Amino acid sequence: MTTDGAATDAPPPSCPLCGAANRPFAEAHGRRYRRCDGCLATVLDPRDRLAADEERARYATHENDPADARYRAFLDRLGKPLVDRLPAGAEGLDYGSGPGPTLSVMLEERGFPTAIWDPFFAPDPAPLERTWDFVTCTETVEHFFEPGFEFERLFRLLRPGGILAVMTQPLLDDTDFADWWYVRDPTHVTFFRPETFAWIESHWNWTLEQAAPSVFLFRRAPPVVETG
Repeated sequence: MTTDGAATDAPPPSCPLCGAANRPFAEAHGRRYRRCDGCLATVLDPRDRLAADEERARYATHENDPADARYRAFLDRLGKPLVDRLPAGAEGLDYGSGPGPTLSVMLEERGFPTAIWDPFFAPDPAPLERTWDFVTCTETVEHFFEPGFEFERLFRLLRPGGILAVMTQPLLDDTDFADWWYVRDPTHVTFFRPETFAWIESHWNWTLEQAAPSVFLFRRAPPVVETG
């Protein structure tokens, strides 16, 4: 792991999640990464991002098939703990559903109507214009160019008491960053340390529960019940 170390008198750019200083951190696979002083998010330098058409083409190669039992089992790492915490009839949104929506199908089979939205494959804005009992983001948040904007949107999409269910691989070991398989994918642009999730929890006043090594459930505060 090597830092890019370029000397400059300009102030460091702001973290796209929390706004704190974002400094050179590492170089891997010909791409430069930065680390936030505040929330410890690690982000790809914007100069090294794929163009939109390249990004979409890579996503289109994903073989996400609702009939694939192995893919269903993978998604159920999030699906099962989420379902166990939902009230009957809860309605949700799969945010970043990809080219072969599957989790939404699985949740509907269990009695939880689930809409989909994806900037490339399901761009109809209608699902973003209402609120939901739950929102799922499976292998999605690591693709966020502007995670602060995205998490604020997700917060606003949730009803009070609602759950944001996130599946992503957390960054636990900086020493092996360049060799980490998650970094090899050029569409992975934001990586979250445990401290980053703690910052998200505090900033939006969510309650965080880690349901599995890669599954994070954020619950929005329930509505205030007035008494007397």
